Amino acid sequence: MIEMVIHQRRRSLGGFDVGRVLPFAKRRMVGPFVFFDHMGPLDMPAHVSRKVDVRPHPHIGLSTVTYLFSGEIMHRDSVGSEQAIRAGEVNWMVAGRGITHSERFERARREGDHLHGIQAWVALPEADEESEPAFAHHDGGDLPIWRDNGVRGRLIAGDAFGLSARVHTHSPLFYAHLDMEAGAKAALPDGHRERALYVASGSVEMAGARHQAGDMLVVGPGDSGFAALEPSAVMLLGGEPLGERYLYWNFVSSSKDRLEQAKADWTAGRMKLPDLDHDEFIPLPEEAASSPNPMS
Repeated sequence: MIEMVIHQRRRSLGGFDVGRVLPFAKRRMVGPFVFFDHMGPLDMPAHVSRKVDVRPHPHIGLSTVTYLFSGEIMHRDSVGSEQAIRAGEVNWMVAGRGITHSERFERARREGDHLHGIQAWVALPEADEESEPAFAHHDGGDLPIWRDNGVRGRLIAGDAFGLSARVHTHSPLFYAHLDMEAGAKAALPDGHRERALYVASGSVEMAGARHQAGDMLVVGPGDSGFAALEPSAVMLLGGEPLGERYLYWNFVSSSKDRLEQAKADWTAGRMKLPDLDHDEFIPLPEEAASSPNPMS
């Protein structure tokens, strides 16, 4: 049963637009997933301006999950990581008590690129919100692959379909990518209280209705089968809910006071910049500093 359909809304990151899906005014989270941005598809010419780069910025209280269908992004952070991510790989960054990072399109500047991917944020349980920041890169055998009647699946994180990804998560969840041939059928995994699918490309049919690229279907208990109406890329996500979370800009917390502290720390320069990318940063936006409800 489809509980809700969320259509992506276009949002500017300064250098390019993304499709913002979560948070949504009527649905803040799906399981622990508190943020979901669809990047591209976007052709980047060689020598593209540095304005498209995401300069160093901070996070607290969450894990960022970057997954690409195509293209390359260079990640650098304040725990000393420098790691390019490419198609079919995962960058999993645990912000915990605080981390900063940048995302730059250096391959695009050298030779041009085609960017297409998803960045999601996973909220941390309250007991882990102030954990030590960390970063991990995963590819190959860390991310199990399966094939079944026109479906090629990759498990990005968590447990689903009898498989487990070698990505350390802090709460029960699943996150998977399906490439589906026209006419292929699939279903969301059972065993999780909250579930959704997102159509990244193509279109699918579920419960007798057609859903296009850019649609997230939040699915309740019961039948969760769907079929691809054309070659399609579909993301499956969900898990156990963690309770209410508050967002300000790039900060997530179960405490509004903690958000205020993070804003003050960033403004005062008390959060360390990435070791290998510390010459510029994104200031706290005025709207994030003043808005009482930044999730709307």
